[in-house]
Amino acid sequence: MASISLSFSSSLLPSPLLQDKNKATTATKSRDHHGSLCGVVRCAFASPARRKTSSTPSSSSAVGKKRLWKQGEFPGISSEGRSRKTPIKNIKKKLDRKNNAKAWANTVAEALSDLVLKKQWLQALEVFEMLREQPFYQPKEGTYMKLLVLLGKSGQPLRAHQLFDTMVEEGCEPTTELYTALLASYCRSNLIDEAFSILNQMKTLPRCQPDVFTYSTLLKACVDAARFELVESLYEEMDERSIIPNTVTQNIVLSGYGKAGKFDQMEKVLSGMLESTSSKPDVWTMNTILSLFGNKGQIEIMEKWYEKFRNFGIEPETRTFNILIGAYGKKRMYDKMSSVMEYMRKLQFPWTTSTYNNVIEAFSDVGDAKNMEYTFDQMRAEGMKADTKTFCCLIRGYANAGLFHKVVSSVQLAGKFEIPENTSFYNAVISACAKAEDLIEMERVFNRMRDKHCQPDSTTYSIMVEAYKKEGMNDKIYDLEQERQRMVADGPKGD
Repeated sequence: MASISLSFSSSLLPSPLLQDKNKATTATKSRDHHGSLCGVVRCAFASPARRKTSSTPSSSSAVGKKRLWKQGEFPGISSEGRSRKTPIKNIKKKLDRKNNAKAWANTVAEALSDLVLKKQWLQALEVFEMLREQPFYQPKEGTYMKLLVLLGKSGQPLRAHQLFDTMVEEGCEPTTELYTALLASYCRSNLIDEAFSILNQMKTLPRCQPDVFTYSTLLKACVDAARFELVESLYEEMDERSIIPNTVTQNIVLSGYGKAGKFDQMEKVLSGMLESTSSKPDVWTMNTILSLFGNKGQIEIMEKWYEKFRNFGIEPETRTFNILIGAYGKKRMYDKMSSVMEYMRKLQFPWTTSTYNNVIEAFSDVGDAKNMEYTFDQMRAEGMKADTKTFCCLIRGYANAGLFHKVVSSVQLAGKFEIPENTSFYNAVISACAKAEDLIEMERVFNRMRDKHCQPDSTTYSIMVEAYKKEGMNDKIYDLEQERQRMVADGPKGD
């Protein structure tokens, strides 16, 4: 196979902050120029109070002039007859400076919001620090909330805690919501003990008592980390504090028990939801159960639960049908898969990217490149945007079909579309290299993965170990095992 040449593209755009700042400067100059033209004060001097008879032309012309101001209303004379010297130009300069400062602050604040949306946490912090240095800028609770959530999602719990401490030092009153955002940042990094420390701190503050969202966040972290011994204790604590679990809370625990294969506990939670008035099952409950049995290939049980939820009055949504399509596709039940898609059209449910991904994945698993390509072309013809999973399925499908030259073109197309390259994407390419027995290119992709700070997972190491085993490269296997152990030992990092 020819070496797979990846096209990992990145376009460096000019900083939006500098562009907006230049625009603000241009606008400021325009306002100053316009103000200087309109700010010229023309005063029409009134004739003297006492008229003097004179034969000179100038005197006669002065007498004939029309007054523009009534007596006592002339702006240059005060009621006491003294001249009033109002520094009009100085006032205007101050107002212009103030308006310019506000315009600058608004422009930078917009840049901050844009960086938060793009999840560029480091640049967002730099812009925020720039704003904080201005005496006229006072950060609001909402700004801190957005930054805390961003840092949590970006795996930066320590920086989130530093920002939280800065907020408190500057006099911004912490709230339950802000504490919950900080707690969630530790939960996202699987730092359960630190999250419980935040919970205990909240209990000591009368105005920051934990609520159902705080406990739901902790419960999700516990079930994701398979620390089920903490789940019951959290439920007991909620009961002691008269905090009633809602449907979201129960769905989180239900999903956790199901993924761990604890079906007795899952059935207990589900039964409680059916009898409850505050946490009745909803479409998310339905999707959780269907996805659980669908992923396990237990189609009959999945279909029975679908009928049960429908009889309970829960209406399916697009995601529900996508789950059914994915389950049927994995079992190669193409007739039922097509029936669900036709049913979606009949009920006017739109086919989404996930719908097409499930169909592409079904053909990808069996190396059916023809139908896979047909589905992908139809997806693009309907204007549906492909995502990382789309290209993972395409790369795996072409590798399963032995069409390694199309693996290369798929990687290049992903670069052209600027598809985010996550761990799953790299794993798909590494697996394709291993199937092609091109270990040099496999190592090159693995190194690129680390250069891009994309964390390898257990699947990454398993693929590479199997590839080295086939070639009897025990030294390579030893190095990989050492690296994997270091990764496990280091655990999640805050920065």
